[in-house]
Amino acid sequence: MNIENAQKAVDDWIKAHGVRYFNELTNMAQLTEEVGEVARIIARRYGEQSEKESDKGKDLGEELADVMFVVLCLANQTGVNLEESFNKKLDIKTKRDHDRHHNNEKLK
Repeated sequence: MNIENAQKAVDDWIKAHGVRYFNELTNMAQLTEEVGEVARIIARRYGEQSEKESDKGKDLGEELADVMFVVLCLANQTGVNLEESFNKKLDIKTKRDHDRHHNNEKLK
């Protein structure tokens, strides 16, 4: 699924199952909460913190999908074509960072 289709799928889901989009501030708070859940899994599963028994069954992919869902909601409700914006950003990063990363001694 491309990003444009993902934005449409989220919009269709909101129309079929939700009452409306939460307002932008609510979605921003929800995004922060979801990113925190991703951070908790990463910190405990891949970082130095020990993983609590209650966290062991959590699915990182599901939590990342929650982040993506809220990002798509925010894009939809603010009129952002996320596929276009992502492609533009990837082009900028490619031009800006190609040599920088190849020349970074820390990455060798």
